[in-house]
Amino acid sequence: MSKHHPPRLVDSAITAESRYFKIEELHLEFSNGEHRTYERLVGSGRGAVMVLPITEQGELLLVSEYAAGTERYELGFVKGLIDPGETALVAANRELQEEVGLIASEFQLLTELSVAPSYFSSHMSVYVAQGLRPSILPGDEPEPLHMIKVSLQDLDSVYSREDFSEARSVASLLLLEKWLKKNKVDC
Repeated sequence: MSKHHPPRLVDSAITAESRYFKIEELHLEFSNGEHRTYERLVGSGRGAVMVLPITEQGELLLVSEYAAGTERYELGFVKGLIDPGETALVAANRELQEEVGLIASEFQLLTELSVAPSYFSSHMSVYVAQGLRPSILPGDEPEPLHMIKVSLQDLDSVYSREDFSEARSVASLLLLEKWLKKNKVDC
């Protein structure tokens, strides 16, 4: 089996731009001589975080937040962009304080995710947060987020919820279940 070599970038240009995204057109030449034009969304390059907070009472915390893409409230986890100058861990703790009014003393990196890598140049660090205590920071959400607590013994109930459909959240919950078993956390 032959090894693939990345295509050669012949040319690129930003073809559209908004406050949050740029659309970049890439003209590529593949090792077999084929030429293709790709388009991709170019993010900020700062990355993002998602946090799966677990309380001392054995509850997983989720938030319900309006999603303009689906035009409804979606259930998922605390998440947000990494601000300039922040590390992923600092951003994770800031987002926890902004979205659910808690700060964590312990973080475990669960995974690194990409979203639609064929079309979007972004990555997200996903953390499990424990050692929670109250600490509130003002956030940028237009309305307070509704927090939902789910017992670690009842995680299966989350999958059947109609409002729990975002792929990053679903994948993170599946990986959390594996993490809980590996670390022998009572579920």
